[in-house]
Amino acid sequence: MDVAHALKLALTTGKVKIGLSESLQSATAGEAKLLVVASTCPDEKLLKQPKFGAVQIYHYEGSASELGAACGKPFPISSLAILDAGSSAILSVEPR
Repeated sequence: MDVAHALKLALTTGKVKIGLSESLQSATAGEAKLLVVASTCPDEKLLKQPKFGAVQIYHYEGSASELGAACGKPFPISSLAILDAGSSAILSVEPR
């Protein structure tokens, strides 16, 4: 699966919260279905854990700048929360 394509599709057809605090709030509230975390995320516990509470974490191998570019954004993204994947298959991505 092309993760970058799946992320862009989720951003355009689904519901996604961008940023560390937005992601953590969504996961804590039980709204998030998946967290995507860049390798340069400043929150160490997200980098080392397979889950945040009941929410699966996908560890994106690139930096926050690369994750932002993969999402089609001109700014770095350290983490994002997928609330609704829309027509994307991002929720079927294998966690790493």
